Amino acid sequence: MSCKDCSPVSPIEDEGMISLRPASSGLASVLGGRGYICAGDLEECKVSYRTREELLGLLKELRNIEEQLNLQLSLCITGKNGQGFAERWTSLEQLEARFANYKIIDIIQTADFSSYMQPIVDISEQIVGFEFLLRPAPSGSSFKPYELFEIARQTGFHSFLDRAARVSAIESSARLLPKGIKRFINFLPSSIYNPKYCLTHTFAAIERLNQDPGDFVFEVVETEKIADISHLRSIFEEYRSQGMRVALDDVGTGFSTVDVMASLRPDYVKIDRSLISYCDKDSGKQKAIRDILDRAGQFGGKVLAEGIERREEFLFCRDTGIHLGQGYLFGKPEDKPPVSFSA
Repeated sequence: MSCKDCSPVSPIEDEGMISLRPASSGLASVLGGRGYICAGDLEECKVSYRTREELLGLLKELRNIEEQLNLQLSLCITGKNGQGFAERWTSLEQLEARFANYKIIDIIQTADFSSYMQPIVDISEQIVGFEFLLRPAPSGSSFKPYELFEIARQTGFHSFLDRAARVSAIESSARLLPKGIKRFINFLPSSIYNPKYCLTHTFAAIERLNQDPGDFVFEVVETEKIADISHLRSIFEEYRSQGMRVALDDVGTGFSTVDVMASLRPDYVKIDRSLISYCDKDSGKQKAIRDILDRAGQFGGKVLAEGIERREEFLFCRDTGIHLGQGYLFGKPEDKPPVSFSA
């Protein structure tokens, strides 16, 4: 079984062929009238290009043809050596975004990033784990993590990037941490189409590095509404079937509502930083935090407060019954853990 969306990002060669769907006599006729030879069959129309400039010109023509014929074309680029998108069909919009953001695509293509670690502490302020966060490599190209994932989404490479980021975090944790320390690793549910296949690379990395699956907590992060709760639940089940734990991020705001939390029953519940900020002075936030604690307690979920920057916030969370804390009060994301946690 294979998944084109998890395939490595291949470079677009300066000479090759672009395949088009849906093929039609109308499409072939219009292309022929503009000087292009359209080969292929009833399913696909194939047009060769000899230079990068010729390819860019063809894409511009195709944009006009889409409007003229009221089509929505799918495209697949194959280099002269048979390399390209690994049979990855995409839209004109995605291709245009790729050309417009070639520097960011290069970062994704070469995995030119690293995993930073932010401490997670218990109520005694002892470090019990780390969240792994994607950051620029020390000697690599600069980027904003949100921008990287947004461009990956626009160009159709968010599944590949999300998988590569998970594997990077696993490899960093194996290199830097001893067993027994929790490793919180983010994932985008929209990047996982078939959990039984899309997560095999993640599980294989843990096995290859001889890591304990019980040390890993895979954390949902999503900027869009979780439209398919049953699909996300199946992802949770796949992680758990391999001995790992799952967490729901940003609970209490946006789409990660208390009801969603109660439906998914994650092992860890991370309260959004907007609720934690100055919670010691805000009765409304205190009520919301206690509600999350109460609901999580009904299914045995451990609650983690994110974004703690003031001791007063931590003391309120601790005294209220929250299990874990994370934030600048305990440490910023760094490329290495404290010396005492070196593997």
